[in-house]
Amino acid sequence: MQWWQILLLTLYSFYQICDELTIVSSAGSPVFAGFITGLIMGDIGTGLLIGGSLQLMVLGVGTFGGASRIDATSGAVLATAFSVAQGIKPEIAVTTIAVPVAALLVYTDILGRFSTTYFAHRVDAAVERFDYKGIERNYLLGVLPWGLSRALPVFLALALGGGFVQTLVDGIQEYQWLANGLILAGRMLPGLGFAILLHYLPVKRNLHYLAGGFALTAMLSVLYANVGALGTAVSGILPEVNKLLPEDAQLAFVNNFKGLSMIGISIIGILLAVLHYQNARRTVVAAPTTNVESGEIEDDEF
Repeated sequence: MQWWQILLLTLYSFYQICDELTIVSSAGSPVFAGFITGLIMGDIGTGLLIGGSLQLMVLGVGTFGGASRIDATSGAVLATAFSVAQGIKPEIAVTTIAVPVAALLVYTDILGRFSTTYFAHRVDAAVERFDYKGIERNYLLGVLPWGLSRALPVFLALALGGGFVQTLVDGIQEYQWLANGLILAGRMLPGLGFAILLHYLPVKRNLHYLAGGFALTAMLSVLYANVGALGTAVSGILPEVNKLLPEDAQLAFVNNFKGLSMIGISIIGILLAVLHYQNARRTVVAAPTTNVESGEIEDDEF
């Protein structure tokens, strides 16, 4: 791994937590971290695969109040970097590097939160003195503990962890059953993320939307798969047919059938969500005193 790659990944790690706390441009999300790391390391595909897997894993996890959660973004940075540099399979990198790192960085997250209280007290003192410059200065200095809580562990891991990671990979390769188990666990993590998300969403009151979306996706997947198989069959038969035809009557067929578009499914989902929101809004306007005790998190409780 080159020095400039370590530097850029360290600077991004410093910035991503600040973006997550202030601008919220999604630059601090795991999938974005995977993309940036893949771009720096020269393998965007691996970065998106690892980042997307971790994004799905933490899809239903939030930080309410002062709670800390696993740092899947830093996990995506390190897993992608070592996966590309050491030639590790992405699924193994997720389970052996990304998840443990994400869990360990909970402690640096807590340390960062405690460290910022020093600057918070200085801001309070500046408020008492009506020192506006002091308020601004100490507010901006609060960036340092937050950024270092991510940048420092990432830098140390990238600068010193290459040999350890290579030893770990060599050990895993000696036991194929262990590698297969880690790959399976990595593929299960996105499903776990969806399960957590469904646990907190008001699924009971909107079960018909869940069933409709699942049925629509399943039917269109079968349709697209059959059409693609038909195109492949025609492409395979056509050369034999052309052998029986004169040159001026040759048939041409291009099999450019695509798979099921997830963007199309997403658009349908957005349409259903907008319709549900409009119906719920009309219901609230018509009966503002209605209170449904469903035991689930309501839309306005987030």
